[in-house]
Parts: sequence; C-alpha cells; structure tokens
Amino acid sequence: MPHACHQVFLTSAALSPWQNGYFVNIRELARRSGVSTATVSRALNGRAEVSEATRERIRRLASELGYAPNEPARTLVRRRSDTIGLIWDSGQEAQGLHNPFLLGLLSAVRTALSEADYHLMLLTTPAPDAPDTSHLQAVRQHNLEGVIVLTTPPDDRCLRMLAASPVPCAGIDTAFTGPRTVRVSSDNAAGAEAAVDHLYALGHRRIATITGPLHLPPAAERLTGYRRACARLGLDVPEGYVAKGDFFLASGQAAGRRLLRAAQPPTAIFAAGDQMAIGAMHAAADAGLSVPRDLAVVGFDDIDAAALVRPALTTVAQDQRALGEAAVAALRTLLDAGEPAATAAAEPWIVSTRLLIRGSSRPGV
Repeated sequence: MPHACHQVFLTSAALSPWQNGYFVNIRELARRSGVSTATVSRALNGRAEVSEATRERIRRLASELGYAPNEPARTLVRRRSDTIGLIWDSGQEAQGLHNPFLLGLLSAVRTALSEADYHLMLLTTPAPDAPDTSHLQAVRQHNLEGVIVLTTPPDDRCLRMLAASPVPCAGIDTAFTGPRTVRVSSDNAAGAEAAVDHLYALGHRRIATITGPLHLPPAAERLTGYRRACARLGLDVPEGYVAKGDFFLASGQAAGRRLLRAAQPPTAIFAAGDQMAIGAMHAAADAGLSVPRDLAVVGFDDIDAAALVRPALTTVAQDQRALGEAAVAALRTLLDAGEPAATAAAEPWIVSTRLLIRGSSRPGV
C-alpha cells in the first residue's frame, strides 16, 4: 500500500530501499534509470509512450529501491485519491458497550476496499459543538472519493448534511437519504420469518420476540418479519410477547425474565440479536428452565459467541463479507454514475441471510 512520506536524494551506489530512514523519490529513481522523471512517471502508470523494455526496467528498479509514489502529488495530478472514508459511531461505545458483529463488519469493509484497490480513512466523530459540515469538510480536505457509513445515530446532523451533498455515500443498515446515497442491508425481514418458520415447524405455537431499538432499520425490519410470519401461520401474538431490548446481553436477559413471568409464557423466543438471545438463555437458567427442553431460543447475526455457548445458539446468520463487498460495489456504482439527474435515492442492495440450526432449538412440548 503506498505511503505518503518525506523525500530525499540518495547518494549511495548500493541498491538499498532505505537511506537515512527515508524512501527514495522519483528524481533519484529517474537518475538511476538514466531517464527523465516524466518517463519514470509514464512507465509506472503504464503509458503507451514508453517501450515495454524501458517500462519493465524502471518497474524492476523501483521495486529494488522500495520506491513509493508521493500520494498527495498523485492525488493532485489524477484528481482522485483512491481513498474512501468510513464513519462509524453507534452511540454506544461511550457506554462501554461493544457489538462484536459490527467489529466483524468493519473488518469485512476494510477487506473489500483493499481488494478493490482503495485506501480506507476512518473519520472521527465530530464534537457536539462542531459545525454541521464537519464530515463534508473532512471529505474535501482529504479529497475522499466517497464515504461508507456504518451504524450512526439517525439524528446525526453532520451525517444528514453529508447525505444531502453530492458526495457518494453507502450506508450499511443506516437510515439516511440523499441525491447520491444508497443503503446496503441484510434481508432482515426474511431472516426473521425463517426463524419463526423454524420454530413453528418444531411444534412451537407460543413464540415471543425480543426486539432491538426500533428506531434502527434492522430492528424494525426484524420485528416486521416476525409479525408477518406469525400472521401467515395464524399464531396469536399477545402484547406481552414483544419485549424491547437494545441488542446487548443485559437487555436480553431482562426481557427474557419479563417474558417468562407471563401468565402463559412462551415456549420459544426469537431475539433480534445474538447477544440478546444469549441473555434470554441466561434468564431461562435463572428461572430453573432448560434450553432447549423447556424453552427454544433463536438469535440473529451469528457472532462468534453463538457457537461457543452451550447449548450452541440457533441463529440467522448475516454474511459479513457479502455486506462489505456490497457496500463497496454500491459505492462504486454511485461513483461510476457521476452526478445524479434526480434526487431519488438509489435502490437498496439486499444481502441474503441463512438459518443455522444448532442446539438451542428443538421440537416443542
């Protein structure tokens, strides 16, 4: 990966990639090659004006010397930086809460960008008193080609300003719209339906759910899928069968306790996140119940812990790699399209989920 760095002349005749702690610059590479700096630039950029033999000789020497292009200069000449910004602020880190699924998703986005020959720049969260244009200023200052947005609060004023601008933005599970925005998401509703169908097929008829914060699109869509499946299957959903959580373990445990105290407690729980599902399993243990003998539990996400708990958690798996690749592909589509002719938001990119059946679900009694 290219690095911006200080540049100095080398005086040693030895072919060493380092001299006094600095990378070689293009002028030294031209001197050693016996050609002009313009020829070196053309050779390294694959221009047709340079013969194949000269191009290969310069590239081989550049590799031996450890030459790295001056990225800011390349950006000025090419008017593009090959750099994508990433905005990530779930609003929960300050509370000491960390979502392992989001960490895996961040890694997937980084890998997808690298494979597409893009650099990644993490944009810091603006201070509360920062101007609404903070994200826009960062994009312009670093000449970013676009931005990927990952789980930011829906009331983020800086994000709203960015979305309203001509900057291409792809949001993973983020509710924002603008002239050059596109949303990327798992098929949350279909995944929730698959979970309910699985429990129904096992014989369960009293199926409750623990939701995430319903102002977040994934949580709202998973609740929609749950209700849609219950209606299709003719299942009664008492008001008390929908318990609210926040995607973290403690809320799942508290919600599980409330559900199990109902006059007619559920025999199965679908939780909209794996951490909440594990919390519900803890609640069952606290009540002296056995999973899956007395209570079946299904989660959503397939975090690493889902396979480590005992019994292992049945869950709706999201494909993190596919989500990362879709976000990069969707952003590149916006970049290739150029300035929009209208302000209508692009069609969302939806990634399929799959049900992983493990030990936490079993035929109902």
